[in-house]
This record gives sequence, structure tokens and C-alpha cells, in this order.
Amino acid sequence: MTTLVFGHKSPDTDSTGSPLIWAWYLSEVRNTPAKAVLLGTPNTEAAFMLKHWGFEQPEIISDVAADDKVVIVDTNNPAELPPSINSAKIQAIIDHHMLVGGLKTNTPIDITIRPLACTATIMHDLIGSDLARAPREIKGAMLTCILSDTMEFRSPTTTPHDRAVAEALAADLRVSIPEFAAEMFAAKSDVSAFSETALLRMDSKEYNVAGKELRISVLETTSPATVLSRKDALMAAMPAVAAEDGAEQVLLFVIDILNEEATLLVPNDLVRQMAEASFGVIVSGDTVVIPGLMSRKKQIIPALKL
Repeated sequence: MTTLVFGHKSPDTDSTGSPLIWAWYLSEVRNTPAKAVLLGTPNTEAAFMLKHWGFEQPEIISDVAADDKVVIVDTNNPAELPPSINSAKIQAIIDHHMLVGGLKTNTPIDITIRPLACTATIMHDLIGSDLARAPREIKGAMLTCILSDTMEFRSPTTTPHDRAVAEALAADLRVSIPEFAAEMFAAKSDVSAFSETALLRMDSKEYNVAGKELRISVLETTSPATVLSRKDALMAAMPAVAAEDGAEQVLLFVIDILNEEATLLVPNDLVRQMAEASFGVIVSGDTVVIPGLMSRKKQIIPALKL
């Protein structure tokens, strides 16, 4: 039986590339037939990665069956996974996020969760010397994932090891990191084809903060003005997205990659109170700029409070 490898429901670059990397490793090195699949449409940067390195877009699935063997990557949160995930035969989890809880297995499994910036960095270490057998596109996906999750080493989640792995991969591939990252971020910043609803869910995770269910979304861009020009429409779309997803509120942070700051949209008093309590800012309008804020995992989630 073919093992399905997938990440979370809002496939960014790491949740698109890491399944491809691990499916290659299982199939070609471990002699375990495996296939990368997605749980949603990849974002623009992930789509750029697929095209640049010559991948076909993996199949998008909506659920898993009880007899499916699966490997979960780049998440361990049941809210970000297929509805029937606890019925499937989970084989392994490879992740770099905090342990959420809620996944259930019938047998012991391999779990690797490490405090690194990117799942692909963990996979680099797990694959070890066998990476020398990997084709160019697999190494390219690994490099792209790391540069994406570290925002070209700007993110505070970046570790010296993430950077060393990326630099070694770039040297092997003869890729200029500044030039390639600029192409990646340009692709990520082109969101003109997406509706406001799609943008609110594009890079989004569900969390409970102070007893309130929140959808916390980020849009990383080198052109924040392009996103913020749609501010009114984005805020108007928030109530419906929240209601459909069983959340009380959507928080949208527009991350300015180059200036290393975030703009939070403030549609109501709840978000204003949360912004002021969490980040020590004074909100006087429907947006607030938070200097130095780059990482949802390391800076936004741990700080949120009421």
C-alpha cells in the first residue's frame, strides 16, 4: 500500500515541499512506496517552487480512509488535518511546531519534533548521507522550504543550523540565495488572483487564545501596500470566514519581509484590545504597525492575550 505524505490544510512552501521530499526518501531510499498529496491549493510561493524545480502539483485530497497509511509533516494539529485523521494508520510525524495534542494512533509511531525553523531542515538531518542520492529537484525543494520558513534568515525562528543547511544546499545547487529568495518573495507577493476569503485562509492556523477560538492568518510580502489596499474588503470578509470556520475572530497580520514589521488589521474592539494587551501598542485606527514582528510561531502565538 502506498503511504500518503501530507502537511496542513493551508499548504505553504514547507507543507508543499516537505511531502515531496519525504515521499522521495521513503520510495527511493527506504523502499516504501509513498506519494506526496496536499490538503488544499498551494499558495503562490509554493506554486512557484513546484514550477521552478519541475514538479507536478500533487493531488489534493479532502480526507483519508481508515486503511490509509499516512505520514504527517509540518503540523501535529488535528484542526489542520483531514477530518478522519484519527482513523487512518499514522506512521510518523515530522514537525517543528509546538505539540498540540489530539492525534490518536493504534500503534507506536515515529515522531520527530525539533526546534528548527523548517520541517525540511529536520528532513535533511534524518535523511543524512542518503541526500547525496537525491535529484536536483528534491534538494531544490529543501532549499526553497528553508528560505521560505526563515524568510531568507530574517525570521527569529532561524537557527544557525537552518542557515548552514540552506547555504550548503545552495552551494551544491549553484544557486545565489539573495537572487533566488527575491524570486520566491516576488511570487509570494503576487496575490492579485485571490479573493479576500482565499487570502484570509492562505497561510492560516486555528488557535484558542483566552478562551476564544481564533483563525490567525499571516501574509508575508515584499509589497505590503498591495495587500493593504484591499484592507476594507479583507475586514468585511472576516465575519463570514470566522463563522464558516467555527472561530470568533480572524486576525490578519501583513508581514513586511523587507522592513521586518507587521501590520495588523483591526476591525473591532476585540482585536484592538488583543493588540494592545499582547504587543504593547496603542491602536488609534483600523490598522496598527508592530515593529520587528515576523513570526507567528515564535512572536505572535506566544504573545496573544486579552
